[in-house]
Amino acid sequence: MIAANDKRPHGVSQDGRGEPNPYATSERFRRALWSCFYWTAYRWVPRFLNGWHRVALRLFGASVGSGVCIYPSALIECPWNLVLADYCVIGAGVRLYALGSISLGQHSVVSQRAHLCAGSHDYQNPRMPLLRPSISIGHGVWICTEAYIGPGATIGDRAVVGARSVVTGSLPEDMVCAGNPCRPIKRRIMRLL
Repeated sequence: MIAANDKRPHGVSQDGRGEPNPYATSERFRRALWSCFYWTAYRWVPRFLNGWHRVALRLFGASVGSGVCIYPSALIECPWNLVLADYCVIGAGVRLYALGSISLGQHSVVSQRAHLCAGSHDYQNPRMPLLRPSISIGHGVWICTEAYIGPGATIGDRAVVGARSVVTGSLPEDMVCAGNPCRPIKRRIMRLL
């Protein structure tokens, strides 16, 4: 029921917290179209036909480099906000919640069931409007199993994020990081091949 002193125009959809719906009509349509496509023509294509996954993501606006490997069981929201540089790997069951942009540098690996979440709410505002802070992951980064990368996180080149770690800020390059909250543990020393 709308309060008598409510000054909103009639017919404005809400997000459940008193703010106008955070998605434009065109974006709601794209999200619905992607969801239908994902569950019918994307997820069930086997991994050895990975070229199809790259093409499909590009059709929906993602920037996908060459040699990218995406497991079909990865859950992807809003692919038009994805930037995947050459030779990235997105493992089984990874969740890419790309309400804001998510970018991965070359040769970065996101292991199984990790969750990259580029969306949040402004909890200081009683109506909790949607926020879409971006996530930036450098080159040669390894995000280990079941790690959580939160909105606005930045991970430097060649960093390693340990299994089940929680990243909510910035991590430096060339470091092995772990924990909740995730922090640098030791320098990543690369062997010469």
